Amino acid sequence: MTQDILKFSGCLILALNVVFAIHISTLYFTNFPLFSNKIVLAYIVNIILAIGIYTLMLLLKNKYQSQLGFIFMLGSFIKFIVFFIVFYPSYKADGTMSRLEFAAFFVPYVISLIMETTSLSKWLNKLS
Repeated sequence: MTQDILKFSGCLILALNVVFAIHISTLYFTNFPLFSNKIVLAYIVNIILAIGIYTLMLLLKNKYQSQLGFIFMLGSFIKFIVFFIVFYPSYKADGTMSRLEFAAFFVPYVISLIMETTSLSKWLNKLS
């Protein structure tokens, strides 16, 4: 199990570092501020939450096998709670949420979600 967590964590961190580099490069070449909109915090928070949810799912896979879908959905709900507590107030401080603010959080969110879903579906298929 530890090996699965380390493999997932390594792949996730690598993927999000690549995406972060592309994201920052895109901002640079379009002359937008590079490190505004809590972009670094968004990537770090998404990494931590994705690894935490993945680890929780692995720990609970034997005891709560039939409820794993709900546990996964609870993890997504927690991510949205974190978004609304940590990021949303500063994004809406001026009354609107710009595309740059939206992308700062949701680009790493989507990449993390895709990687979580792919990894979890692989080992869920092995269980059945």
